[in-house]
Amino acid sequence: MLTLFDYPASENAWKIRQLLQHLQTPHRTVTIRIFEGEGRTADYLAISPTGTVPAIRLDDGRVLSESSAILCFLAAGTPYLPDDAFGRAKVQQWLSFEQERVESVIGSLRYWTLTGKLERRTPPLVEMKRRAGLRSLQILDRELATRAFLTEHGYSIADIAVFAYTSRAEEAGFSLQDFAHLRAWIARVRAQPGHLPTMHAYADDPFSTNELP
Repeated sequence: MLTLFDYPASENAWKIRQLLQHLQTPHRTVTIRIFEGEGRTADYLAISPTGTVPAIRLDDGRVLSESSAILCFLAAGTPYLPDDAFGRAKVQQWLSFEQERVESVIGSLRYWTLTGKLERRTPPLVEMKRRAGLRSLQILDRELATRAFLTEHGYSIADIAVFAYTSRAEEAGFSLQDFAHLRAWIARVRAQPGHLPTMHAYADDPFSTNELP
């Protein structure tokens, strides 16, 4: 049985939970208490070189980390990833966008805000991420004015990935009021059969106010 190495409040890990839910894939979950240093143990670093979640271990013992790589692996041969090379590349395009322009800015601001770390960050760094995050929301709203989902293929792992932090942008201090096309897309993703609405709070972990080891 597939093993998912998870941390409940991680939206990167939520992406994998969502796809596993869509695919109805049996799996077991191992929670990595990242704020208590479990991501830095030798055993876990052998699974995830960066010490981050998510990661998976297959029945045969092979391991894979990084959410985009896991999504592509699990979605191969399913409706959530196109069969043709160009379609797959378009999905990869949005997975790259998500990691570079959503997770790294909106995700960071959300994490800092919800765990009380925002005041510990320098104002220029926070402002830089706010400007970048706003630009990302503008790009998404413009693109989603032309189609229902991020690629012409329809709902895919690209939508799962981008939704994870974009749908929580207000928790990072962004308003979605002016982004009607983006808000409509968020509603369409939530309306997908098998959508996983449960997202866990950092506040559930008393250690989350600490800096990551």
